[in-house]
Amino acid sequence: MASEREEVANTVERLVEEAGGWDHVTVDEHRFGGTEFRVGPREIGHVHAWGMLDIAYLRKLRDVLIDEGHTGIHHLLAESGWTTYYVESAADYDHARWLLRLSYLYHVAVLQQTPAGAEEFVDVDVAAELDTMDLGDDVRAAFERR
Repeated sequence: MASEREEVANTVERLVEEAGGWDHVTVDEHRFGGTEFRVGPREIGHVHAWGMLDIAYLRKLRDVLIDEGHTGIHHLLAESGWTTYYVESAADYDHARWLLRLSYLYHVAVLQQTPAGAEEFVDVDVAAELDTMDLGDDVRAAFERR
């Protein structure tokens, strides 16, 4: 039977493998340790083996996600658009993936508004994916205010 630490590390590894397979996502070492996820020039988040997942959002979206209890204030950058979510067991995988996917879609949507991004990210149907994510009205409204 796996220890709690091993369970968290395995869950983080699963998240890295899945997110690394998303269209246009690159995975690399993060400058403060852990694994970083990028879409084009934008970091969408990074995760540490012990389960700390830091995710980048627009500040308004971040505020709604925190208000609704989806994630927490970033452990260092409390006034930024960054959040921190702690993966504490395998049961946290789906929510961690949901949070990271929301950041991915947000950053792709922003990049699609640029001339180069409109062409590069044409294959990602942000609106259709959002429809499958069971977003609350406030989260959806904050996402769309970009």
